[in-house]
Amino acid sequence: MKHIVSGIQPTGSLNIGTYLGSIRNFVKLQESYPEHHFFLFIADLHAITIPRDRQALRRTIKELGALYLACGLKKEKLSLFIQSEIPAHSQMAYLLQCFTYIGELERMTQYKEKAQKQVSGVASSLFTYPVLMAGDILLYDAEYVPVGEDQKQHLELTRDIAMRVNQRIGEFFTVPKPLIPKVGARIMSLIEPDKKMSKSDDYIKSRILLLDDEVIIRKRIMSAVTDSDQSIKYDKVNKPGISNLITIYGAITNESIEVIEARFKNESYQSFKKAVADVVVEELKPIQARYKEIINSNELDAFLDEGRLYAEKIAMKKVAKLNHKLGLGRKQ
Repeated sequence: MKHIVSGIQPTGSLNIGTYLGSIRNFVKLQESYPEHHFFLFIADLHAITIPRDRQALRRTIKELGALYLACGLKKEKLSLFIQSEIPAHSQMAYLLQCFTYIGELERMTQYKEKAQKQVSGVASSLFTYPVLMAGDILLYDAEYVPVGEDQKQHLELTRDIAMRVNQRIGEFFTVPKPLIPKVGARIMSLIEPDKKMSKSDDYIKSRILLLDDEVIIRKRIMSAVTDSDQSIKYDKVNKPGISNLITIYGAITNESIEVIEARFKNESYQSFKKAVADVVVEELKPIQARYKEIINSNELDAFLDEGRLYAEKIAMKKVAKLNHKLGLGRKQ
């Protein structure tokens, strides 16, 4: 069976930017690739490259799993699991480090950006985590990996490592191909609309979380930064704030920018913001209701256990085969 692999770090609650730009596309991918089995994991090993509060991390891990199911992922041909619960991920990462060059890791843009933010005490795991990411993918012989612009470089490294291993020991890994979503709304900060909405932004008012209540959602949208022009036109350069709200509205309603501009041509910013708040609230209501069902039942743990058992069989077998190919252990 062909495989598609994707992971997400449990470093904060999901916001509508991640939902509209990524999660909904993942749901659509399940429909577009019915012959593929999907491996979706919560990348908690990647999350600890910087210190985390352990209780908060565990809460976020569980919350992420429940939200992914609540957002409409189909359980058929889906294995949802927690990365650290499968030791093969850590084992494969070390084996692949033996095929990865320091110069390749030094060129990783995300490493350089994150290292600059951490003036001191930069963990070596921050330097090597692209190799762990490569292991996450290659363990399951993924044919495709859904990636955004910020992950293209890491996937290219994964491909290079896979081909290098294949050249040295014979055909062993499937060389993964990027799966770049055709449609994915890029949602910006409500406070600084020239920056992407982020779960790690210091300004809590810059984002809307999937579990925010209606009062908070409406308040943040109504106070979103716009301009003084008052015309509802899409112009990312001169009107980034109102353009961001148009993007949110269009992503949820599946309406084009032209249709939205025509409908609200004679409306005020206040009126349009209320309309945006209305569609966001209605979109999140069923997700929040389903989340409450999942988080307060045994459904999530049962599905995570099932996903772990299935993924673990494949992953451990792959590690054992590579160990043998490399001459490790006693087996002849």
